[in-house]
Amino acid sequence: MTDLTVILPFHDYPHYLKEALRSLKESQYSNFKVLLILDHPPVDITPVLEDFSELDLKVIQLEEKKGTAACRNAGIRACETNYLYFLDSDDYVLESTFSKLMENVQEQDLVYGTVRNTWNNKANFIEKIQKEEIDEEDQLEKEQARQEKIQSALDRFSQSDPQQIKALYHTLIKRSGFQKVTCLGNLYRTKFLVENDLYFEEDLRYFSDQIFLSRVLEKARTFLEAPDAWYVKRKHNDPIHEPSLDQEDSEDRFEERCRSVEIARNYLDQNGPVRYSLDRKLIRYYSKQMIRHIRRSKEEKWRTTYFERIQKTIADSAPQALDELSRSTKRLVLPLIEGDLKGVQRAIRWRFGKGKLASILKKKNKNTLYKLAYYHRYLKLPIKENVVLFETFMAKNYSDSPKYIYEALQKMAPGKYECVWAINGNHDIPYGAKCVKRFSFQYAYYLAVSKYLVFNVRQPLWYRKREGQVFLETWHGTPLKRLVFDQEEVTSASPKYKEQFYRQRQEWDYLVSANPFSSKTFRSCFLYEGKMLEYGYPRNDILYAPNIDQKAQMLKEKLGIPKDKKTILYAPTWRDDEHYGKGEYKFTLALDLQKMKTLLGKDYVLLLRTHHYIADKIDTTGLEGFAYNLSSYDDISEIYLITDICITDYSSVFFDFANLKRPILFYTYDIEKYKNQLRGFYIDMHTEVPGPLLYTSEEVIDSILHIDQIQKRYAKRYEEFYDRFCCFDDGHASENIVKEVFQ
Repeated sequence: MTDLTVILPFHDYPHYLKEALRSLKESQYSNFKVLLILDHPPVDITPVLEDFSELDLKVIQLEEKKGTAACRNAGIRACETNYLYFLDSDDYVLESTFSKLMENVQEQDLVYGTVRNTWNNKANFIEKIQKEEIDEEDQLEKEQARQEKIQSALDRFSQSDPQQIKALYHTLIKRSGFQKVTCLGNLYRTKFLVENDLYFEEDLRYFSDQIFLSRVLEKARTFLEAPDAWYVKRKHNDPIHEPSLDQEDSEDRFEERCRSVEIARNYLDQNGPVRYSLDRKLIRYYSKQMIRHIRRSKEEKWRTTYFERIQKTIADSAPQALDELSRSTKRLVLPLIEGDLKGVQRAIRWRFGKGKLASILKKKNKNTLYKLAYYHRYLKLPIKENVVLFETFMAKNYSDSPKYIYEALQKMAPGKYECVWAINGNHDIPYGAKCVKRFSFQYAYYLAVSKYLVFNVRQPLWYRKREGQVFLETWHGTPLKRLVFDQEEVTSASPKYKEQFYRQRQEWDYLVSANPFSSKTFRSCFLYEGKMLEYGYPRNDILYAPNIDQKAQMLKEKLGIPKDKKTILYAPTWRDDEHYGKGEYKFTLALDLQKMKTLLGKDYVLLLRTHHYIADKIDTTGLEGFAYNLSSYDDISEIYLITDICITDYSSVFFDFANLKRPILFYTYDIEKYKNQLRGFYIDMHTEVPGPLLYTSEEVIDSILHIDQIQKRYAKRYEEFYDRFCCFDDGHASENIVKEVFQ
């Protein structure tokens, strides 16, 4: 006899549904049915279901589009098994989830598991979990803190059933934020739900879970905890094209939040633990989130209709929920209950002022002061019509297209502009430009008052473009890897990448393109609608200079590289899923440098140049005289001049290096993972790149030893590649861009 039914509502985003069904297919526990409730999807999902014929799956179509709550109710009514489990179509479970939930079940009303949040698909999520380094001491401290919080809840409601309080803690109290309260991750006894008329409020789109779960916790008499039964709640990386319910921007959301609490109260004991916990959730939403809107939002509704609406709901909170508030929270809540907006605003100013002062004194937030100056002082100053701010790679070096635009501007309009470089450390910048440290008072000042801004990566998130400013975005490469809105999965350290990028790209007035392919791709991946400057990359102008041989010899002398040896450049990119934090990525060298030195050292030297995001330093101990680590050298375009053979993987360097028509090798030892799990590619690397794909150090070495044959074998493809991707570059990109943007 089947023990379990999985209720799976679906409306849109079939690729998410496929992932959810695949997770069910891979479950270790097989004694379950699936009720797929279709809420009038806009696409035919028959092709998706064909891959899951082995599941015991029944499809139910709602008569009209009603939303998730109605789908779940339809599932409850159609359920014929002892237990049921809700799974949203954009989430998934692990192989062991159902086994862990069912192993100790003895007719409990509620079996509660663990909800884990992620931005990633199942494969990437599991890989990240497996890579997590477990600090036993840290784990012990966290467990101790958890037990203390549980005990605090037990002490507060000593007259209540301890098992109910533990379930309440795990499913409602500990979940941060009102919105995080969910019915998901739990096993429900079907008969218990039906007999107590426990269904979802179908006229609520966003907050029916809060009512349902509160009623379940109020009515249930038997509970079981299954902490190892993980439900994986997947957030959407693309809130522009594929927003989840949590990401929808709707006028109804605020009203529903208040209304859901008011409806739930009708079913709850006013002096009971569930009512107390639910009321505290709403108060926390007001005192942690809503006050920010009251203070900063330009929309008056936060200080009028929304203020009046939540006042009514919080005023009816359980007396105990109000009595036990902290002093600082009472300062916010009491004037709210009295309808005193000015009193609330005074309390908000006090709280934020106190918080900023503490942050400054403890030096926990080094950005606080200059951001305050930026928002409250510098943005009020007039824009300086002749000031230009330049920045490359988050101020790490003096290089890339902004460097060449700057030098062209100085030659074409000497003395006309005050040029400022955001740059950290000591760098030799010609023409006497002023240098400011990134994320400093001076940096914030010039972000606010500069007429022109020339960047090759995204601007800071806290930057706000002013009317009259001109933002020139040069970007930093022809895209091989899928970018932003062309990525299905974001595995980098910034899961809100798409959401942030969408706002930032609206501040760009110009975007530089190196070829027709880039122009088309940038329109798609950035959703860019502004002016495209199709002149090639300014950083490639140096590759067309008449004296490149002379420049190359001078650079070799400068770097101490033997003139009698040929050079191999290895320039790998970063891996999205290997990171320490935002903008700091790990990198493990997969080339056998010692073997390369042994077999190639007589004729070659190796130049190492890692991506600017990579934080790890490559150890070249024992490779002296053969390996030269140039990762800290400012300008990779200059390094191209002294390079005879370029080895890369998925970096855009080969698009630029191809301008020299010198041999390129591709060391793609992890191509399947990179293509299928991390990013994906715009072009077919197997058939379109101008060189061979190599998978071992031995293959790389052999290709270098036979580089003449490699060149002959790939000559035709190289020519086609050059015509397609190097067609705008002619050595004059910098001056053409200066003419269009500045003159």
